[in-house]
Amino acid sequence: MTSNENKTVPVFGYEIIRDYLLPIILGKHEKDVLYWAGKDLARKFPCTDIQLIASFFEDAGWGKLTLEKEEKDGCIFHLVNDVDLLKLAERSFRLEAGFIAQQLESNNGYLTECYEEKDEKHERVEFTVKWDSKEKK
Repeated sequence: MTSNENKTVPVFGYEIIRDYLLPIILGKHEKDVLYWAGKDLARKFPCTDIQLIASFFEDAGWGKLTLEKEEKDGCIFHLVNDVDLLKLAERSFRLEAGFIAQQLESNNGYLTECYEEKDEKHERVEFTVKWDSKEKK
């Protein structure tokens, strides 16, 4: 019996699914479906703090997530990964945004949303997270 811990998915195989098949299957609903799928993944793989969220990103092959700024009603993360600049421009990062939103909503107890913006100049994605401290979940 072999362990699954040491098995990896080739990057090419992952990119075929992520960058070509999902957009075809999901069509115009891709961004919405990926966001809600990210939220669902977060419920299945709860992370109790930001370090665990960052570790999940690396383990999932999504890249290196760092907390850049914390505010009273939100925070900003940066994501850097091995996706080349051309694919960065085309890829949707709504899956990751939904995952972050749900993790922080579960941790802080407030209605939370996350928006992504591609920063092609710095070859990264910026996630802006906002929560409403008046909206308890």
